[in-house]
Amino acid sequence: MPRENTRLDELEGLLARAGDDPLRLELVRRAQRFKRSWVELAEALNTLSRNGDYRRWGFATLHEYCQKELAIKEATVAKLMLSYGTLERHAPEVLARDGVARQLPSQEAVHYFARAVDQYESEDDDGNRRLDASESLVNELRKAVFDDHKPMAELRKTFDPVLRPKSPETRHAEALRTVRGAARRLLQAMQEVEGLSEKRVARVQAAVDALIRDLDGMDTSEEVAEPELA
Repeated sequence: MPRENTRLDELEGLLARAGDDPLRLELVRRAQRFKRSWVELAEALNTLSRNGDYRRWGFATLHEYCQKELAIKEATVAKLMLSYGTLERHAPEVLARDGVARQLPSQEAVHYFARAVDQYESEDDDGNRRLDASESLVNELRKAVFDDHKPMAELRKTFDPVLRPKSPETRHAEALRTVRGAARRLLQAMQEVEGLSEKRVARVQAAVDALIRDLDGMDTSEEVAEPELA
């Protein structure tokens, strides 16, 4: 898909026609590639997957080629190809952007979107799964990823509670950790306060120690962190 005409495209042509300093021309070209790096790599990998040229190069599989020749792990290849396929299916107009005049979403953000709308399989996940999202939520996420270019932290904060709500057990464990941490910080902070009587400090120390013991007794299950969307 041809890139949109941009200032850097025009500058590249101008410098090339004028026979300008090769270093200057190369810097412009590298700036263009830098802005589109993950998309161009993912596009090439998808093409290679379809035409199977890696076999002519002596590799049995695409992942073998990527690992041995490009030093890219299988999980990374899978994410790149999934993200590119998601752009082809759900936002093909994004592939026309050059990354300079119009920003490209990060690979992590596109992968996050893919988890909400496409089938996904990874060694880090429990097989095939789809995080079912309503049409209105998908549209909201689409805008956040492809138009507003929200950072991953903001995407997770906004959409994780809906796309991947925490189980009651996880919420309970997190509440215990929060209270336990606050209790320990209180004990530490008290040591830095001048003027408190030893009797007062001892009473609070005893109460907080008892609270922590109660919390430890309530935490009967192993703490297992729920995987993030991306």
